[in-house]
Amino acid sequence: MPETHLRVERDPDGVGRIVLDRPEAKNALTVAMRDGVIEAVRSFRADPKVRAVLITGEGDSFCAGMDLSASTVTQAGQAGFVPRLTSEALRAGVQTFIRELWELDKPTIAAVNGVAYAGGLEWACWTDLCVADDHATFGVTCRRWNIGLGDGGTQRLPRIVGYRVAMDLILTGRVIGAHEAHRIGLVNEVVPRGTCLVRARELAHALATLPVPAMRTDKEAAARGWGRPLDEGLEIEAECFARLVGGAEMAEGLRQFNERDHPDRGDGPPSTPGLSRPHA
Repeated sequence: MPETHLRVERDPDGVGRIVLDRPEAKNALTVAMRDGVIEAVRSFRADPKVRAVLITGEGDSFCAGMDLSASTVTQAGQAGFVPRLTSEALRAGVQTFIRELWELDKPTIAAVNGVAYAGGLEWACWTDLCVADDHATFGVTCRRWNIGLGDGGTQRLPRIVGYRVAMDLILTGRVIGAHEAHRIGLVNEVVPRGTCLVRARELAHALATLPVPAMRTDKEAAARGWGRPLDEGLEIEAECFARLVGGAEMAEGLRQFNERDHPDRGDGPPSTPGLSRPHA
């Protein structure tokens, strides 16, 4: 059985972690790693104790993209990859990975602790939030080797940063730093070197303290509605919101609000993120 080069971990307070663990190769991706991530995401989806998920890389790299050292050249002079990375198998594998991560009904955060190149950049794009160390770099570096994007980057990146900016990165293959990535909206937050995982865990833990049902339906509505006409998006939002109305969880939230029964109304520090007001 091939080595997955992954660590799948669970914190006791509801955060699941996927760590790409191939630092000697800058966490370059293999088929086994992709399959391992798919299985990890499925296990997190089925685990009610996991309320947020983060993905990061071991060492000083997030992910340098697909491991091109596994590539081959066929007798017909065509480029190929290790088994299951060709033709329909490639498309099925990519679509499965994208579907599993993007449709996960729990918040996902990328902690980019170094290079995020090619497929690594694509993987960071499929999370909801992204925190980067200030030395992190991003780029479609496969451009120089005549290798195309295959993990959804041509679709996801323009949706995050806009078409013009995305095409600059995709066509030129230029590498950008964490602060430029933050300026264009690719990264949510830049933190000092070596602290992105700590910050990502703080965010994940904060999200894990919030009620699940409304967060789940809001995330679904945003993901399903993205790129659709506004009327279609509003229909999706109404469909998702309707699942909450009349449910026990929303009823309990309304009771807490009306009876001012919430832990953040005490004298101590707030237990959930958001605006904190002094109490009378």
